[in-house]
Amino acid sequence: MKARYVRVSSLKQNEERQLVRQHQDEKLYIDKISGSIPFEKRPEAQHLLDGVLRGEVTYVSVSSIDRLGRSTLDVLQTIDIFTKMGVVLKVDNLGLESLVGGKENPTFKLIVSVLANIGEMERQTLRERQLEGIQIAKLKGTYKGREKGTTESREEILAKYQTIVKLLNKNNYTYREIAKLSDCSKNTVIKVKKVMEPA
Repeated sequence: MKARYVRVSSLKQNEERQLVRQHQDEKLYIDKISGSIPFEKRPEAQHLLDGVLRGEVTYVSVSSIDRLGRSTLDVLQTIDIFTKMGVVLKVDNLGLESLVGGKENPTFKLIVSVLANIGEMERQTLRERQLEGIQIAKLKGTYKGREKGTTESREEILAKYQTIVKLLNKNNYTYREIAKLSDCSKNTVIKVKKVMEPA
């Protein structure tokens, strides 16, 4: 079976761009989660890996290598699992496949390693710029977080933190683990948990 893995970082982002090269015979796996979360910890990626390990999925397509993750180590480990299971990984924007004639494609391995490193650096740079921008805005007195006294509705909170809700429903993670997986604070996880409790 052929599969296509799609990842967007937030619920507001549109995945259409990643579906342009989708084929009718591909099974879709779509995660709406941060790329900093390890591949094997993402809900839909877990389903995909289960299919790979059962031998059901033999071919996986992604639009670009950063859809697998933002950590070089995580990306390479994921590719290694695919390779060991004989699964071909196709990266659309490179036009390359990980295996050719059942053997590792050395060109693919080299290019993907470089791109994975660049993706990780981009994420770190973006975070640094964001923090610098906040510091500058605070110094100028123009920084505005959420206005004091404003609150989000129960529905808004549950929609905004769907990943946290899914992980809380599984009941096999601590608050700290969920915070790390969801790229948020432990207090946010506790807030969502309280909202989920029946009134």
